[in-house]
Amino acid sequence: MGSRQGIGSFDRGRQARIAAWRSGSESDKIAASEQDSPIPASSGSMNASTRLHDSPPRLAVFDVDGTLVDGQHKIISAMNEAFLAHGHPVPSPDVVRGTIGLSLVEAVAALLPGFDPHYHERVARTYGDMFAALRQRPGQVDNVYPGAMEALAELRDAGMLLGIATGKSRRGVLALLERTGMDEFFSTIHTADDGPGKPHPAMLKLAMTEVGAEPGRTVMVGDTTYDMAMARAAGASALGVGWGYHSTEALKIAGAHEIVADFTSLIEAVIYLTGEH
Repeated sequence: MGSRQGIGSFDRGRQARIAAWRSGSESDKIAASEQDSPIPASSGSMNASTRLHDSPPRLAVFDVDGTLVDGQHKIISAMNEAFLAHGHPVPSPDVVRGTIGLSLVEAVAALLPGFDPHYHERVARTYGDMFAALRQRPGQVDNVYPGAMEALAELRDAGMLLGIATGKSRRGVLALLERTGMDEFFSTIHTADDGPGKPHPAMLKLAMTEVGAEPGRTVMVGDTTYDMAMARAAGASALGVGWGYHSTEALKIAGAHEIVADFTSLIEAVIYLTGEH
């Protein structure tokens, strides 16, 4: 895979491609796509989205908690209640935040080393019950990060295929996407229910296979080192977000190709990292 540039080091070609994709001009979008793809333009008339899907597809796969939604408070509260139910002192919030992104059983195992896998599964089931109960309490809302919905809509409308790879359960993530209205955006959704969790590359590889995207046209977007490691292991680009649960320094060490501070920069980086560069 080609070299990447850090945040703020946009070359002219990159700026031109991003500007064309974000403009309302169909011809500009098609021209920008042609710059990135060796496939010649068809003689037929196609809109920008169709033209993109006719070329090798671009895929942006998103983490959920800490990337699109700030769910840390419910996660920490449910983990505290699960620990108390099993007679354990509650872990510190920072320690729990450090496990967000792992599958639930793996997160519990990281927080309770020295216990057998069956015990971890029992605590994980209790966590699931506590989390579901929290959802039913008055005043509970899903805190979608400002700008997330607009960024997803802009990328989708430009012809980008979008996916989810998360440590949440399938039932949980589908319910969250429906509640927030984000369910309309995603072509592929993979969860820890489908096999090995992060940082194993299985979920990302399944997503690429499902939509026919190559690793060089795929970017994993997330806030944790597990997301960056998964992207690297799958051969995809790794795009870190600076508003989540792991530090930007940790994301760099884990292999992030770029780290963004807002959703405007995220759109630009996704367009760039899934193209020829």
